[in-house]
Amino acid sequence: MPYRICKTIEIENGHMLTHHPDKCRFPHGHSRKVEIVIEADDLDANGMVCDFKIVKDAVGDYLDTFDHALCVNTQDPMFSTLQNVYGERIIPFADTEPTTEVLAKTFFDACKKELADYVARKDTRYQLRPNVRLVRVRVWETSSSWAEYEA
Repeated sequence: MPYRICKTIEIENGHMLTHHPDKCRFPHGHSRKVEIVIEADDLDANGMVCDFKIVKDAVGDYLDTFDHALCVNTQDPMFSTLQNVYGERIIPFADTEPTTEVLAKTFFDACKKELADYVARKDTRYQLRPNVRLVRVRVWETSSSWAEYEA
């Protein structure tokens, strides 16, 4: 069985679900926890899967783009207005509801890419071994509700 670690990054993030039949169709926010689980079959020379700082360094800037931002389906009638007023703080989801499940996959795909890019970098204080794998991303919407995606 492989060794696993989890790094949690917290963001304040909003969304609106255009097709939702109730209150979720209106803009609302969540204090989200994003759990990034990675694994390796063996430990590095320091006895770690990798240093937790690597995960934050690799994906922190990406996740920060979602902090204090509103995720919106581009089909929403207010999408253009919101984007014109709030610019980059409106994150478009092309013809897709930005549910927590969708965010989990979005974050998984981005984290996988960012971690692979980090492996190739030579300008880092900590090295990430190529055999370290992303297992899953879990996104907490509330203290009692989460969604996750894994390959």
